[in-house]
Amino acid sequence: MQAFLEALNPVQREAATTIDGPVMIVAGAGSGKTRVLTYRTAYILSQGKRAESILALTFTNKAANEMKERIISLVGPESRGIWMGTFHSIFARILRFEAEHLGYERNFSIYDTDDSQQMVKSIMNSLNISQQQYPPNGIRSRISNAKNQMMTAKQFKAAAADPLLEKTAFVYEEYEKRLRQNNAMDFDDLLLKPLELFQRHKEILQRYQWRFRYLMVDEYQDTNRVQYMLINELASLGRNVCVVGDDAQSIYAFRGADIRNILDFEKDYPEAKVFRLEQNYRSTKTILAAADSVIKRNVDQIEKTLWTDNDEGEPVTLIIADDDREEGFKVVQKIEEESHKRKLDLKDFAVLYRTNAQSRSIEDALRRNGIPYIIVGGVAFYKRKEIKDVLAYLRVVANPKDSESILRIINYPGRGIGETTVEKIQAFCREHSLSLFDALASESLGDAVPERTLKSVRKFSEMLRKYIALKDELSVSELARMLVDEIGILQDFKDENTVESLARRENVLELLSALTEFNDLRPDAGLDGFLEEVSLVSDVDQAEFGRNAVTIMTLHAAKGLEFPVVFITGLEEGLFPLSNSMLDKKELEEERRLFYVGITRSMKKLSLLYALTRYRFGEFSYSVRSRFLDEIDEALVVTEGNSRLASLSPSAPREVRKPFTQFKKKNDDVNKYFTDTMPDYENESQIGPAARHKVGSRVIHEAFGKGRILAIDGRGDNARAVVDFESVGKKNLMLKFANLRSA
Repeated sequence: MQAFLEALNPVQREAATTIDGPVMIVAGAGSGKTRVLTYRTAYILSQGKRAESILALTFTNKAANEMKERIISLVGPESRGIWMGTFHSIFARILRFEAEHLGYERNFSIYDTDDSQQMVKSIMNSLNISQQQYPPNGIRSRISNAKNQMMTAKQFKAAAADPLLEKTAFVYEEYEKRLRQNNAMDFDDLLLKPLELFQRHKEILQRYQWRFRYLMVDEYQDTNRVQYMLINELASLGRNVCVVGDDAQSIYAFRGADIRNILDFEKDYPEAKVFRLEQNYRSTKTILAAADSVIKRNVDQIEKTLWTDNDEGEPVTLIIADDDREEGFKVVQKIEEESHKRKLDLKDFAVLYRTNAQSRSIEDALRRNGIPYIIVGGVAFYKRKEIKDVLAYLRVVANPKDSESILRIINYPGRGIGETTVEKIQAFCREHSLSLFDALASESLGDAVPERTLKSVRKFSEMLRKYIALKDELSVSELARMLVDEIGILQDFKDENTVESLARRENVLELLSALTEFNDLRPDAGLDGFLEEVSLVSDVDQAEFGRNAVTIMTLHAAKGLEFPVVFITGLEEGLFPLSNSMLDKKELEEERRLFYVGITRSMKKLSLLYALTRYRFGEFSYSVRSRFLDEIDEALVVTEGNSRLASLSPSAPREVRKPFTQFKKKNDDVNKYFTDTMPDYENESQIGPAARHKVGSRVIHEAFGKGRILAIDGRGDNARAVVDFESVGKKNLMLKFANLRSA
């Protein structure tokens, strides 16, 4: 047995050395699944198998790159031939080789979500569909969902049962037509087209089946239907497929992920060998017990019992805030305390939340106290306007049929080609059945475009053609630098001389640096390779985790990461779990899995926070603590401090609190920071508030008026009710605080 396998525990070692036939590795949180995948790959190579025979699929470039580096350190540079990467990057690579079989050219453009939405808006304008009545993002999302369900535009149109779906069907048809005309694919196509390729051309499928004799799939619980079918197609010949995942961390149903893929693996492969990685190396016993007490409430799951040899650790801290603003400042206070107590850097702290909108109060508190932070999932570098503009130029150089990119840059920087001229050029394209690129150089265009702007159009066209001709003569970085110099945006930003313009200039310079680095690392990849790489980069891939700053992000973005100290905020009914998941069993179970993921990101210390009141969607409302808090074994939790309601009703005057200007001494009482003269509702005796009310009862609330109780949940002080008020609609109220009277 290879010496490197001694680093694995017995179950990990057996999983890593079982390489023939189907294998499922059920890897609990923090159980070392990446290590097992890495050592399994190294073991396959050590058995004399070719690196090119291994296909390893991941969900982030970050995970793929980490695994590649570890494998190289174990077995050396001969492992570089392994095909390892995200689903989208691997199958985009296959499509580059096989595009002609599907009627595409190899230099096809890849449209990200922003590009797709821009095209949807353009189509809606051309079809006179109101963007106010039918939001473009909603239509784009429905098109994406249809494609993930492998529903064609024709099938979608036949099934459309209401005006919104009918409008979506019209857009969907035109959307697919334009993608084809632009020699472009969107993210969904990068999976759908390979499946179409394999199903239509069995000889091509067999070629890849023979090539990839060993398939490994990370995060299998996150695969959607198309990914599932692609894996099965490739694995059907040799059946040497190893899937690794944790059903308890399946949290992407909204993206089409299907938990049944992992739950039913043994049905698909009856001969499969199953290994359970149950030893957790990350968290304390207390944190692990808290996670277990929550996740065991789910019905749909693979049975496993996580355990750890780590220390018992401190209890989970429950922190109650008056409102979301105080919640942010209590996080700041705890960061200061924990950093002193544990001698930790700021990068050791993570603040997690359910929705992006919650970041505002956290950011405000961190910023006002001078604490640096990074947001995972903020405006990503490659999605910034100035970067998208430069990339659009490069995309046209790589793929002249990309009309959407031409439209983006035809008058950027300003060259006197206005919207009216663009509309005339597009009409000319339709009349003469020309692509936009060919139309710009057409001798007949002068009949459609005024003389005063024709010169600008010609100059723009000639510039594009010049760089297209230079594409194969210059390196990627040289080409980009020449192009950026010619269009003059760096000088424009410098001349504008504002903080914002200079920041944009720095971003473009950073892009040029990225091109140079790419050119050095992959000199043979070319412009197509760079554009493909940047179009497939994810938020997690771009996060600057090396900086000494607090990390703040959604719980979804936190998956796969770990931090010594973790805060989970906003643990309130309707927020976490989200209100639309409170009545649906499957959605509620996914919310619970998301909470489990959040808990298990923590290594040493976990703090849970909720606010008694919160502004949501511009409206002040009372909050009810999340049911998930009640699912944690109470012996594992300590509640820190007493918080009080800031006011009796939304209309009552609220005292304006001053933000911290600096850190206070860590032993100061919280009331020195936040004055509040209201009664201490947390300690008042309330015996059985639920007993006084029944479902269906008519009640009166001091602020919301008359309403009817739709549901009651919980007991004693934790009892809560969903009340439908005549004036404001449905509210989730904690009966202990609501002071409801019978109507």
